[in-house]
Amino acid sequence: MNIPTNLKYTQDHEWIRVEGNEAFVGITDYAQSELGEIVFVDINTVGETVGKDEVFGSVEAVKTVSDLNMPVTGEVLEFNETLNDQPELVNNDPYGEGWMIRIAVKDPAELDTLLDAAGYQAII
Repeated sequence: MNIPTNLKYTQDHEWIRVEGNEAFVGITDYAQSELGEIVFVDINTVGETVGKDEVFGSVEAVKTVSDLNMPVTGEVLEFNETLNDQPELVNNDPYGEGWMIRIAVKDPAELDTLLDAAGYQAII
C-alpha cells in the first residue's frame, strides 16, 4: 500500500498536499483499492467554501458511490477536469494525476488535526 510521507491524511481516506496557501486533495491508494474501478468523479463545489469534514463531492465505482469529505476548510478553486474523461486515473495514480480538487486553505491550523503517514498506516 502506497502511503507517501509528504502528505496528510483523514480517517475517511482522503489525502491533502499543501503547497503554500493552496492544497491538492484526493483519495488514498487504500480507498481506491477498496472502491474498485472508479467510473465517475462528481465535484460541483468549485467556487464554494467547504468546511472541514463536509462533503465536497462524490466518487462512483462500479459497485458503489462514496462521498468525498474535505480534510480542512477551504475554497474549492479547481476540479481536475481530466477525471471527466479518465476517472481511472484515481485508481492508477491516486497521489499524482488522479488528484481531485485544488483548494485555498482557510485555516492552516486544521492541518495539525490530520494524520501523518504513520498515523494513517495504523488505522488501515
